[in-house]
Parts: sequence; structure tokens; C-alpha cells
Amino acid sequence: MLMRDPYAVLGVKRDAGQEEIKAAWRVLAKSVHPDQNQDDPFATVRFTEAGRAYELLRDPERRSKYDRAHREAEVRREMELRRMEQMRRQQSARKAQPEPGAAEGAEDMVSRIFGVDARQQPGKAANPSASAQPSSAQPSGASPQRQASAKAQPEPAAGETEGRAPSPRRTVAAADIFTGIIRRIRGSRATVEKAPDLALDVTVTIADLLKQARVPLDVNGETLRVHLAPGTTEGTSIRLREQGHRINDLRRGDAVVTVRVAQGPFRVDGFDLRAVLPVTIEDAVLGCETSIEGPEGETLAVTVPAWSSSDQVIRLEGRGLFDAEGGRGHLLVETRLQLWDKPDAKMIDLMRSLREGLYL
Repeated sequence: MLMRDPYAVLGVKRDAGQEEIKAAWRVLAKSVHPDQNQDDPFATVRFTEAGRAYELLRDPERRSKYDRAHREAEVRREMELRRMEQMRRQQSARKAQPEPGAAEGAEDMVSRIFGVDARQQPGKAANPSASAQPSSAQPSGASPQRQASAKAQPEPAAGETEGRAPSPRRTVAAADIFTGIIRRIRGSRATVEKAPDLALDVTVTIADLLKQARVPLDVNGETLRVHLAPGTTEGTSIRLREQGHRINDLRRGDAVVTVRVAQGPFRVDGFDLRAVLPVTIEDAVLGCETSIEGPEGETLAVTVPAWSSSDQVIRLEGRGLFDAEGGRGHLLVETRLQLWDKPDAKMIDLMRSLREGLYL
């Protein structure tokens, strides 16, 4: 079964972060849950659809593949529309017949299609008075030799003009006609149409972002360098001018590169980084001082407050990604309650006494 656009299902933008996607899923799942919509026969279908959309978008690799396929489909659709438009214009150009014996270029053909003959420029028309002058009249002061030469020219025999072979016509490329029509529509003969952009993904690491590196990207045997300037994060689009599709007679398109961050110990949330810190039950209840490895390999001290539950967020200021204004995001450490590898008899007795209301 085909699935609708997962972004449309969850009601989020295509550049939404993981936290925004997670929040949208929770709201949607609660509103369409079958237990909350027992009178709706389609509640289960909508709930399943929302779950599939969230499972796709929460996985960076699957989301990246989906986004890439979506952009490639859009590019193919745009190029197909351009091709159909070019074919339509070409068929229209073929229907119009040029004047016999005229070598017609692309601009002449386009002018004829638009109802204007490009060859009929001011000053090119024949002089009416000269054409109406009798053949016996000679210019004043003409020499006898010139007059004799003029008389010696043979008159074309009847039907000779009709039987004369027309001048060969120059073959005009369809791309030239299409470009000329675009120029005519835009009112500028100097405007050059641009080819579609090329949509690409580049996978980088947190270290690449922090170093503001220039990462290589291989495209059809050509290596592009993508600069990860300050302000670059998950989902950022970087435009590389005239590095996209090549199409004859069109200016080369741009390459639009979307940044994807590789999976690792840190998750990207805008310019913040998120990490998980496992804590034991006694450390969560009593609090503790511990440490965590930072995104640049440094050791960072972390204070776990007393009575911390799972998903408790501890903020470490200025340890995230660089933004475009010269600032820096934060490192958000999320606690995760973790049991020992082996069961502890004392802890089991304590938990049982608390649950059953017995105090030792």
C-alpha cells in the first residue's frame, strides 16, 4: 500500500528537526488513536499511517533516502514538463511554412511564429518608385556602354521562374527554436534559460561541522567541495552555483546540497547536540558527579541532580554547533535510568516493600 507524504501526514515542514517531528507524532497519535475515536471506522487506518510516517522520519537514513527520491522525482517531473513544452513549440514551428527560397534561421522562424517577419526590417523594402519605372527609362547621364549592357540582359522565359529550384533551407535545431521562443516571451534576446538544479545529499560528521570543513562530494566522476560554514546543521541546503545539470543551449543549473549528519553518540537538534547519560537508581535518587565525553573529544563534568528521572535534561552551555551569528548551541545531556547487569537482592526487597507498603 502506498503511503502519503509522511511530512504531510504529521503536518511538519521538510526541514523539521527530530524534536518537532516527535512532538507532532505524539499530538497526532493521541488525536487519532482508536481508543479515542471508537465511533470512527477509519481511526485505525489513520493511526497506522501516522505511525508509519513517524517511523520513516525518525530514522535519519530512511528519511534521507526518502527526501532524495522525492527531490529526484521533482527534477524528473520538471524536466519532463520542459521536454513536452519544447516538443509542442517544435510542432508549432513545423506547421508554419517559410517563404520559398529563403534561408530561415531560428530567430526568423520564431518571428514568423509570433506574426513578425524578422527580415522585413526598415530600409530593406524595395523602392516602389523604382519598381514602377518603365524598363525603357535609363538613369540620367548613363553611359552608352552601360545602357547596352542593361539591354543585353536576357528576359526570363515564361515559366522559368516557376521551374527554378528554390534555395536550400538551413536545418534549424529544435533547441534553438525553443530558446528563441523563451527569449521572445521574456522580451529579451540576451536572456539565457537555465537548466534545472541538481538535488544532492552529503553526509557529514559532528567533527566536520565543528571544524567548518570542506567535505568532498563525488558527482558523476566530478568532485565538488561543500563548505560547512557557520550556521550549517542537519537539513541545511547549500547552493553551489553552476554545478548542476548540463543541457545543450541552456545555462548550467546549480547543485543544491542538503546536509545530513551521520549517526553517532550525539544527535543534532538545530544547533544543539543531544547525548544520553546512563545513571543507576541510587545515582538518580541521590544525585552524583560524573563526566561525559564532549563532541570534540574533551571530558566534560556533569552534575546529576538528586531525584532525577529518565529524560532529565542537563544543559552544558556553549558545547553545541556554531550558528551564523557567531554563537554556539548547547550540549543537552539526557539521563537514562539503568539497572545493574545482575539482579540485586537488597534492591529487589526494597522495591517490593515500597510497592506492598511494607517498611523494613
